[in-house]
Amino acid sequence: MLRLFVALEIPEELRERLALLETGVHGAKWVPPENIHLTLRFIGEVNEGQARDLALDLATIRAKAFPMTLVGAGHFESGRRVRQLWVGVERSEALEALHDKIESLMKRAGLPADQQRFRPHITLARLNGVGPETVHRWLAANTLFRAVPFMVERFVLFSSLLGKSKAVYREEAEFPLLLD
Repeated sequence: MLRLFVALEIPEELRERLALLETGVHGAKWVPPENIHLTLRFIGEVNEGQARDLALDLATIRAKAFPMTLVGAGHFESGRRVRQLWVGVERSEALEALHDKIESLMKRAGLPADQQRFRPHITLARLNGVGPETVHRWLAANTLFRAVPFMVERFVLFSSLLGKSKAVYREEAEFPLLLD
């Protein structure tokens, strides 16, 4: 079985800059710089045949390359507990359209619809039991984050192997976007 997700890679120099934000929250489980990405669709566990079929299906998607800008910082809560810290993505019709094409393809492939509304973001940390004042300090220090735009020229099907200290991601297939 393979644990799969579809994502956009972040340029290395920007991942390094984001890693500099990964501080000041004791108890946070920070995402290693090499794993920083934007998830377009989590697929979950599938067998190797299904993985091959999904890769063939994803190869049929036609979309244009587009600029993307990371901006701002925020958090996700579950109940009254903060569970994640993230950097946001400036609104992009091209990004939304790419996500929608991938989601439609996943439904046609027989996968259940994603139950969560697409909120593009880059997860930097997962939290468990971190106090609200610590989170508020981190947010205040990073809320004005803004990166130089970069061109998204491909999306990737990754597999994820969960480990004790961190997940290991492996590129299973890449799908270029159309350049003008």
